[in-house]
Amino acid sequence: MGNTQKYCFNNFLQADPIQHGLPSFAYTDDGFFKLEAEKLFADSWVFSGFAHSLSQAGDVMPVDVAGQPVLLVRSVDDEINAFQNVCRHRCAKLVESAGNVGRMMTCPYHAWVYGLDGGLRIAPFFGGRQNRPPEGFDLKQHGLIPVRCHVWHDWIFVNLNDNAGDFEDFVAPLAARLDDIDLANLALVGVLDFGEVETNWKLLMENFMEPYHVPVVHPRTTDQPLANHKTFIDGRCLGSIVDMVDDADKATQSDNLNVSSRYLTLFPSFVLGRYFPDQLGVYLNEPVAPGITRQYRAIYLTNGEQPSVETAEHLKKLWYDVHKEDHGVCERLQRGRAAPIAEEGGFLSPYWEDCVRRFQELVVEGVQ
Repeated sequence: MGNTQKYCFNNFLQADPIQHGLPSFAYTDDGFFKLEAEKLFADSWVFSGFAHSLSQAGDVMPVDVAGQPVLLVRSVDDEINAFQNVCRHRCAKLVESAGNVGRMMTCPYHAWVYGLDGGLRIAPFFGGRQNRPPEGFDLKQHGLIPVRCHVWHDWIFVNLNDNAGDFEDFVAPLAARLDDIDLANLALVGVLDFGEVETNWKLLMENFMEPYHVPVVHPRTTDQPLANHKTFIDGRCLGSIVDMVDDADKATQSDNLNVSSRYLTLFPSFVLGRYFPDQLGVYLNEPVAPGITRQYRAIYLTNGEQPSVETAEHLKKLWYDVHKEDHGVCERLQRGRAAPIAEEGGFLSPYWEDCVRRFQELVVEGVQ
């Protein structure tokens, strides 16, 4: 068990009729947060960015994945690749902010130059005043370290340690629930940047997948009766389903969310919401610290048509309001973890929160 020996899951693992949730240290402890990074996230396909953010050759996007600096790059061949965002010379962070670098990336410390393919082009004066490489130093052998990367429609996934299985197998259970949508025909409405939310990444995931809170937390922004919901567990794809009577035109026109929906997550951290008849939302949750998560939401229409300015602003406002309701309760969940009783993990509804339980089991399995 290694570093997990200091973390006790006995209460979580015991077979009570009503099962407990994860103990509070899983949401508050720095060591556990690092353990998740080293084991759970490094071994997984992790959603790390949006392809639309890298639309032109030379576009770069620095991201943090499991605490490691990663660089996403659009190449001259119109492919998105990922590298460790570190110069091979003295390990300075190569790219600090998103933008377009043209055809080359230059380290700000000693001006080593890399192509968009990660290859080292120039190491100026590394071998002395003659500006030649030192004997035995081959530029071709010292390019940026690649990171395994897969682009699925508008969504970029990376696997840090190359231990994750085939991406197609990973995404299959979620893709099967979207097989009637032409995902290549999505129209981006906009992206909401929520900045840092003062809660653990798992609480945002758990809140999204369970429907138990919906009528309590969202009485103003959502009109989806709890009785219309059901949860599902399909391998690493977890979430809930709500079926309403009539979805025609409601997704983009209503003042609240009152349509059939699919709340889909793919462990560990991919989140996709489908809202009939014509809307998708994808969340990017970036763990920053045990009690801080940076969150974005991209809004799409599935009919391929660009919405009017009025419709786009309406959807952004609706989803901003829904998210802020969720953020408020998730931040209260985080603050509640400071109470001694939270060490027992609370209780999970065997009917409404079975998907949350499975998510938490996958977390425990992932850090072993």
